[in-house]
Amino acid sequence: MASTGMKARVGTTRRRLAVLAGALLALAAWPAHAQEDKAPIRLLVGLAAGGTVDIAARTVAEKLSAALGRPVVVDNKPGAGQRVALAELRRAAPDGRTLMLTTDGPFVINPHIFRKLDYTPADFTPVAGVADFDLGLGVGPKLPEVRDMKQFMAWARGAKAVAYGSPGNGTLPHFSGAALGQALGIETTHVPYKGGTPAAQDLAGGQVPFILTSVNDMIELHRAGKIRIVAVAGEKRSPVLPEVPTMLESGVQVSGSVKIGIYGPAGMPPALVKQLEQAVLAAVRLPDVQQKLLQNSMVPAPLGGEALAAAARVEVRRLEPIVKASGYQPE
Repeated sequence: MASTGMKARVGTTRRRLAVLAGALLALAAWPAHAQEDKAPIRLLVGLAAGGTVDIAARTVAEKLSAALGRPVVVDNKPGAGQRVALAELRRAAPDGRTLMLTTDGPFVINPHIFRKLDYTPADFTPVAGVADFDLGLGVGPKLPEVRDMKQFMAWARGAKAVAYGSPGNGTLPHFSGAALGQALGIETTHVPYKGGTPAAQDLAGGQVPFILTSVNDMIELHRAGKIRIVAVAGEKRSPVLPEVPTMLESGVQVSGSVKIGIYGPAGMPPALVKQLEQAVLAAVRLPDVQQKLLQNSMVPAPLGGEALAAAARVEVRRLEPIVKASGYQPE
């Protein structure tokens, strides 16, 4: 008779095989007329190569290329907060040969921080969601007594006025820090950096008491014991750091995560959008893709195009009062 442990392992293996088989079948179901088009698909990325978003793009592109039998080439077009790549996507023909993998920032934050944008969400077609990455609250050697969120709250309320770092002005971590101050009833001073990595390095060096940035920016320093991530800002615990509670668990009504998705230009035929959506979702559900995303502190989040658009509409409304209360002046 098989042991309970062996039965559990067999059950787990069967579930994994079922997920893999389902994903491969979905990829194989790409319609014949779409498979006949062998022209390369250009997947724009509005950020530099080597970063979190670029890794997500290359991971998905590899699987799409194999499934579609045509090259899917990642084309990095950094600049102007991803707006350089967005402008190129907006000008592209709606034939599925030019897509873009991007964070949701251009759609949920930019409307609040720029007085005038040269695009609207209607200029693009949401295809599918790929992943989320959570924000984290990290403390450094300036706060040796803070080991968890409750101790952080006690310190912050005792200090009454605190400084915090973020990857830059007008970012989700910037506004999440302002929201944290509002929730705790304290005054906050924002210290913007040029990216999450330098912010995390200064945190480890004792230049700032705490920062808010993506978990990915801090996780290696956290694991090395040089800083401590005491909370994540997602609505539930991150599988990347399951031992770290959410702010919501500590009674702090602050949440936020960044969604990564694939978009096309406006005017794409609905049938083509659906085909691309199914192919992307199937790729994201592959176990090795999910493992790669998790290894880079991203949470796999396959989401249909309509659901991706709906999530952006909710987030842009949620952020409006937070940005206004922060005192940020649109550019």
